[in-house]
Amino acid sequence: MAEIPMVFILAGLAAYTVLAGADFGAGLWTLFAGRGEAGHSAIRHHARHAMGPVWEANHVWLIFVLVVCWTAYPVAFGSITSTLAVPLFVAAVGIILRGFAYALRGQIEGAVGERAIEYLFAVSSMLTPFALGTVAGGIASGRVPVGNAAGDLVTSWLNPTSILIGGLAVAAGGYLAAVYLAADARRVGSWALERDFRTRALVAGCCAGAFALAGLIVVRFDAPSLFAGLTSGGGNVMVAISGAAGVATLMLVWRERFGLARASAALAVAAIVAGWALAQSPLLLPGLTVQQAAAGRSTLLAVIVAVAGGAIVLLPSLVLLFRLFLRGVLDHGAAADVGVPSPPALTRRTRRRLLEGFAAAMLVIGGGLAVLADPGLVLGLGVVCLLACAVVTFALVAVESDSET
Repeated sequence: MAEIPMVFILAGLAAYTVLAGADFGAGLWTLFAGRGEAGHSAIRHHARHAMGPVWEANHVWLIFVLVVCWTAYPVAFGSITSTLAVPLFVAAVGIILRGFAYALRGQIEGAVGERAIEYLFAVSSMLTPFALGTVAGGIASGRVPVGNAAGDLVTSWLNPTSILIGGLAVAAGGYLAAVYLAADARRVGSWALERDFRTRALVAGCCAGAFALAGLIVVRFDAPSLFAGLTSGGGNVMVAISGAAGVATLMLVWRERFGLARASAALAVAAIVAGWALAQSPLLLPGLTVQQAAAGRSTLLAVIVAVAGGAIVLLPSLVLLFRLFLRGVLDHGAAADVGVPSPPALTRRTRRRLLEGFAAAMLVIGGGLAVLADPGLVLGLGVVCLLACAVVTFALVAVESDSET
């Protein structure tokens, strides 16, 4: 049971790295939009537009990781946040400034200060992933000892491993964003933007690969125990998967297969997170294993139940959001800009399938919890799931009967 919340944390980290990383990368490309006012404006507009429907949803994963960590592993959370308070503060400021700049940018089109706001947005889009990367580097290199502010407030995050992982985080974000934006440009029918972001994806992919290889060299000398974990066992497998997925992405982008490239690019980045976890296992911090860091059994059970209950609402909502986004339902304006007809809204058949899938999921989860769980909170959650299944099924039957009438 002590390891289940850690699985949740790693899944959240992978999701945040892939989704929010691409979001930060889109902000990076607004700074390097190229020359020529028309092309410069088109690239910035395309990057901002692609971020619009999902940029706030991506931070759900960061909040999720923080809450699970401080609840399930309080000693480790206190040690990390106290020793790495500086980079975490920088990351938080970057997120705030980025949100402020993004919201303000849409209100000052053509006004004085527009360029300064754009620069603030782009710089904060690089500052935040770099700061979060240094946090990961400090933990991975064993520079966060157990205890309140027990580590050095400067060298814990300003060291070779942290700086290199920070750079890798920025490069990986730009790489993901370029691949996603190339696919999005094809969807809205903009050939010029598709070619531009195809080139950017190839360049950024090579840069991210170079950072990753350099990282292995730096870790070899700066964090030998981490290097040993990355070059043996499960860590070695994840490194190989990441490398293979990265090469496959470059080949797919070269051949303009952007749909598959989007999936392989996400796999390449997510495998890095998994490799880090496997290389460091079973230690969470120096001298502190995951089992030792875990909270009491009742707390862990409450966390697992809360995450399971929240996932029932959160995951279908996020799936629907990204499905609508990837199908173009949320970007009528961009389609109109390039002369492509706006995509239709969700059909009645699609809505019915989504509801049927939700009802089936509630039936399976609720039935499993009701049968296997002991009386208490878990059993109550199972009953709630079964009630949700009954309500949705009744609504589907009622709608079907009404349509036949």
